[in-house]
Amino acid sequence: MGARAEVNDDIVYLGNRRLMDEQKLDLGALAVEAQRLQGAGRTVVHVARAGKVIGLIAIADAPRPSAAATVAKLRERGVQVAMLTGDNASTAQRIARDLGLDIVLADVLPGQKAGKVKELQAQGKKVGMVGDGVNDAPALIQADVGFAIGAGTDVAIESADVVLMKSDPYDVVGALELSRATLRKMHQNLWWAVGYNVIAFPLASGIFYPFLLSPEIAALAMSGSSALVAVNALMLKRTKLAGIARYSSVQKGAPRPTEATA
Repeated sequence: MGARAEVNDDIVYLGNRRLMDEQKLDLGALAVEAQRLQGAGRTVVHVARAGKVIGLIAIADAPRPSAAATVAKLRERGVQVAMLTGDNASTAQRIARDLGLDIVLADVLPGQKAGKVKELQAQGKKVGMVGDGVNDAPALIQADVGFAIGAGTDVAIESADVVLMKSDPYDVVGALELSRATLRKMHQNLWWAVGYNVIAFPLASGIFYPFLLSPEIAALAMSGSSALVAVNALMLKRTKLAGIARYSSVQKGAPRPTEATA
C-alpha cells in the first residue's frame, strides 16, 4: 500500500488511497484532484504528514516497447492475455486499451497475485505467468508455466519454469512456438513408430505369408525407422520462431524482425 517514515518527529505516509483510508487520513480538497488524475489513467501516490494529506504524485506507466506486438501475436495464436497489477482500475484500463488486453485484474496486492492465478485456473484456463519481482514468485509457482524476466530478482528466476534472458516479453511468443513445435514433433514420431510397428511386426511374424521380411531386411528397416525419427526430431532446429530475435532498434523506429530460426 505504501511506506511510513518519521521526519522531524512527524509521521509521513506515502502510498495509495487504501493506505490513506487505513490511517483515517482525509484527502480534503485533494480528493477531487486525485479522482481526476485517476480518471485520466494515472497512478496517484498520496503524501501525508502529521495527520494531513499534503500532496499528490501522479505517475503514468508506459508499456514496454514490444508489449503491443507481444499481445497481438499471442492473441493471433488463440491466447487470452491478462494484466495482473496493483495499479488502480483506471490506469489498468488505459494500458489495456492501448495494448488490446482481454482480461484486467487491477488493485491487486502482492499477496493476492497467486490467488488471482488460482481463480483463472478454476475457470478451466491454463495460465502462463510472466513476472520479475519477489512478489511475483508465488504466482509464478502457482501458474501452469512461469516465465521470469532475465533481469528480475533471483527468487523470481528460481520460481519460474522459463527464463527470458533478454528481458523482452516478446520472447514469450517464441517460447510458445517452440513448445508447440516440440509437441508436434513428439506426436509425429509417436505416430510414425506406432504405424511402422503395426505393419512391420505382422510381416516379420509371418501373418501376411507369403509376404515375409527376412531378418536382415527387418533389422535394416528397424534402423531406418530409428534414423527417420531422429532426423525428424532434428528438423525442430529449422522451426521458424516469432520473437527469438534481438529487438534493439525499436526505439529508433526501425522494423523488428518477426521470425528467426531456433
